Amino acid sequence: MRSVRAALCPPRTPAVPTEYAKSYERVPESAAAARHLVSEALHVWHLPQLADTAALITTELVSNAIRHAKGEEMRVDVTRLTEQRVRVSVVDQDSTRPQMQEPDPGGEGGRGLFLVNAESSGWGVDVLPGGKRVWADLEAL
Repeated sequence: MRSVRAALCPPRTPAVPTEYAKSYERVPESAAAARHLVSEALHVWHLPQLADTAALITTELVSNAIRHAKGEEMRVDVTRLTEQRVRVSVVDQDSTRPQMQEPDPGGEGGRGLFLVNAESSGWGVDVLPGGKRVWADLEAL
């Protein structure tokens, strides 16, 4: 009887993480490391079609935290919300909400949240004790 029960039970597979998170210094070099973290998660989740857009969004969110936030560190999270939906977020130590602005055609900056808005399926800001989380969702079609 014991062997019959075992035969009817599916084999156990290792659990796949639904979230990856890492803290980084608020320095420009951290953008590349954060992109690598997000890319690794997408690879594990078999969502390579999101890689280019996720890299762009990660770069913009990290760059905003480096330029505008306070504190020495920020945390990058990438979370699998559903089979096809992923959230990339950056948590920093500044509760000031970022404001999306129309980019200045002649300016070099100010396009970050405009790009995040254009390339994501949604984005937002969660004010936290001691800071905020800026996030963007990506959906594989």
